[in-house]
Amino acid sequence: MYRTGWRFAATLGLMSLTQAATAGSDDDVIPIEVEADKTGATIDRNVFGQFAEHLGYGIYGGVWVGKDSKIPNVRGIRKDVVSALKAIKVPNVRWPGGCFADEYHWRDGIGPQSARRATVNANWGDSGEPNTFGTDEFMDFVSQIDSEAYVSVNVGSGTVQEAADWLAYMTAPATSAAGKERAANGHPEPYKVRYLGLGNESWSCGGAMRPEYYTDLMKRYARFVRNYRPEQMEKGAEPMQRIAVGPNGPDTAYTEQVMKTWTEHDWAWNIEGLSLHSYTTGGWPPSMSSTDFDRNAYASLIKETLGMDGMIASHSAIMDKYDPDKKVPLVVDEWGVWLEPAPGTNPGFLIQQNSLRDAIIAALNLNIFARHADRVRMTNIAQMVNVLQAMILTQDEKMLLTPTYYIYKMYVPFQDARFVPVNFDAGTYREGNVELPRVDAIAARGKDGKLWLAVTNLDPSRKATISASFDGLAIKAVSGEVLTGPKVNSINTFDNPNMVVPKPISGTVRKNSVTVDLPAKSVAVFRLDE
Repeated sequence: MYRTGWRFAATLGLMSLTQAATAGSDDDVIPIEVEADKTGATIDRNVFGQFAEHLGYGIYGGVWVGKDSKIPNVRGIRKDVVSALKAIKVPNVRWPGGCFADEYHWRDGIGPQSARRATVNANWGDSGEPNTFGTDEFMDFVSQIDSEAYVSVNVGSGTVQEAADWLAYMTAPATSAAGKERAANGHPEPYKVRYLGLGNESWSCGGAMRPEYYTDLMKRYARFVRNYRPEQMEKGAEPMQRIAVGPNGPDTAYTEQVMKTWTEHDWAWNIEGLSLHSYTTGGWPPSMSSTDFDRNAYASLIKETLGMDGMIASHSAIMDKYDPDKKVPLVVDEWGVWLEPAPGTNPGFLIQQNSLRDAIIAALNLNIFARHADRVRMTNIAQMVNVLQAMILTQDEKMLLTPTYYIYKMYVPFQDARFVPVNFDAGTYREGNVELPRVDAIAARGKDGKLWLAVTNLDPSRKATISASFDGLAIKAVSGEVLTGPKVNSINTFDNPNMVVPKPISGTVRKNSVTVDLPAKSVAVFRLDE
C-alpha cells in the first residue's frame, strides 16, 4: 500500500503503524514515487534559522571572544564560526533569548565596552554577564554571516517605552536623537531588523501570563514599537515582521487567544507571526544522556520527534479557523533535542554532545516543516553554538562541526525550493514495543531548477534499497551525499572531528528509475539531473 509522504508522518498518531508494510530483509526494495510535474508551497529559507541566547558558552566563547583575543576574529567575533555559518547560509538568527530576553535591558550592552554594566544571568547558571556582546555586536555578527536579525524584545520585565527606544536606536535615521547615539557608537546607518519577537514564553519564564493578559499587552508592543528604517517602510520593501508569543507544545490556549485577537486588529496594530516552542526531551526534566544510550532510547526519542507533525497540524487547524488564507505563519522558533547536561559541566549552561541520532532527528523535523510549508515559514533550532542541539562546538581556539551542522549543510538546496509531493511505502522499524516508519522522504524543486530528494533511513540495523521513479521525467544522473556513522550514538570530538561527516553516495539510473542503497541510520540528499 502506498502512502503519500507528506501524509504519512501526519497520521502516525492517528492510526496504527501495523497498517504499514513490514520490511523483512536488507534486500527489500522501498519504492518512492516523486511527482516531479507537481509543486506545492515554497519551503521558506527561514525554516533553517538559528537561535543564539546569552546562555553558557553560546555567545561568550562561541561567537564572541573580544577584539584582543588570540583566537582569530573580526571586531571580536570568531572568524572560524562565521565561516562555518556562512557555509550553511543561515537565513536569520534569533537573539538575545529565550528566557534571557525578558530580563535583558539593551542599554546595558551599548557604548564603550569598559563602561558597560556587568550583571548576573539568573536564568542560566547565575553566571556573570559582562554585556560586552550587545546590540551593535549582534548586528555586526549577522552582517558577517550574511543573515537577518530576529530580535526578541523584553516584554516580561521591560516596558513598551524601553522596547520602543531600542527599536529607535537600531532603525531611526542619524538625524534623530536615537540615531545620533547609534552613530556615536560607530554605526551611522540604521540597522535592518527583519523580525521582532513580542516577548518569549510569556506563559512561563516570560511572566507566567494568562493568554488574555498577554494579548492585551501584545497589542501595545505591536502598536508602539516602531521600525523607522526607510527601506523597510517603502512600498514593495520587506517590512519588519512582528511575531507574537504562541503555544507551549500541544497547549492550544495561546494559539486560540492570539489568533482570535488578531482577527479583531485594525489599522493601528498587527502581527505577522505566531511562535511555537516544542523540544524533544524524553521527559521533563531532561534526563537522557546525549552519548550513553541504547536503541530503545533511540527509538523512543525518534517517536517523540515524529509527534511534531501532529502538533503542527493541531495548531494549524486553529489558525485556519481564524486565518484561512494563512497570512500569519507559524514560527517554530525553539525546537530541538534537549538532553541531560554533560557530566561535570554547569547544569545551567545546557551543554550536551551531538550524535548521529540528533542529526536524524533534525532531518525528520525539517521534513515535517517542509510538509507544512504553507503555514510553517520560519523555525529556529536551539541553539547555534555550544548549547543544546548545537551546529558548532568550540573549545578555546578549536572549533568542531556537529552531525546536526552537516544536516543543515546538506539541506541548503531546500532553501526557498518548491515542495514536490512524494509517495512511498515507509515500511516498519520495530524496537521493543516501539514501532516507527523505516524511512522518510521529501522532494523539492530548487531555486536552481534542479530536482532534489532527501531520504532518511531510521532503522539502525538494516540498509534500505530505494527505488525512485519520477512520473516519466527523464533522469540522466544522480549524485548526492549521505551522513551516517558506526553507531546511532556516534559523535564528532575535538580529537576525532570526522567520525560523522557527509560522504558521496551514488545510484543507478535505469529506465527512468533511480536505485540507491541507503545505509542503516543515515540521511541522504540526492540531486537528480534531467
